[in-house]
Amino acid sequence: MTTERVNPPELSPPTGFSHAVVAAGSRLVFLAGQTALDTDGKITGDTLPEQFEKALGNLLTALRAAGGTPADLARITVYATDVADYRAHARQLGRIWRESAGRDYPAMAVVEVVRLWDERALVELDGFAVLP
Repeated sequence: MTTERVNPPELSPPTGFSHAVVAAGSRLVFLAGQTALDTDGKITGDTLPEQFEKALGNLLTALRAAGGTPADLARITVYATDVADYRAHARQLGRIWRESAGRDYPAMAVVEVVRLWDERALVELDGFAVLP
């Protein structure tokens, strides 16, 4: 697989995401929305950073089980119940991302939602990857 992160100089410099990702490969992996569920199906963590770390870990676990790596991620959507809280923790969330997934950022969006499937969930991540 080849990926090219495209960040045109005509756009604001991206921080923690890429404006576009061009990916060529032979397998697409569509990743279902992941929250901070543990193996018993219970939400873990009371804060957004705690839940983000677990949700990202769950997403990467699914990706690895499908044969991918964080560098294969082409697109991620983050659904947050409070974007102001997300922005307030952006630096910490960025650190969590870099420690778990590295610095090859996919195209990303953060969307505020009224609530998620599990009422205790503060954040959910989904996306897709392109594998060789």
